[in-house]
Amino acid sequence: MLFHYVYKLRSMKDDNLYIGYTKNLKRRLEEHERRKSFATAPRRPWKLIYFEGCIDHRDAKRREHYLKTTQGHRFIGLRLTQYQKSRGAFGAGS
Repeated sequence: MLFHYVYKLRSMKDDNLYIGYTKNLKRRLEEHERRKSFATAPRRPWKLIYFEGCIDHRDAKRREHYLKTTQGHRFIGLRLTQYQKSRGAFGAGS
């Protein structure tokens, strides 16, 4: 089954965030690092901080649009905060 991915990157250079979607996450991350994306080239290196898999490209596009809203930013922020708390509970090496 082919998945479509919605992802969020954090610039290690200036802490900026970028949200996108793709059907090939590994290839797309490599493109960001190789400056193949005009929008992200000046802010590399990037770190993948979040992704979701969707079965349908329309669903992935809809999720991308939602995650770019204020509510979407809050949603990801809460998920990442909860993740960090759970890692602290189990230790950094978990």
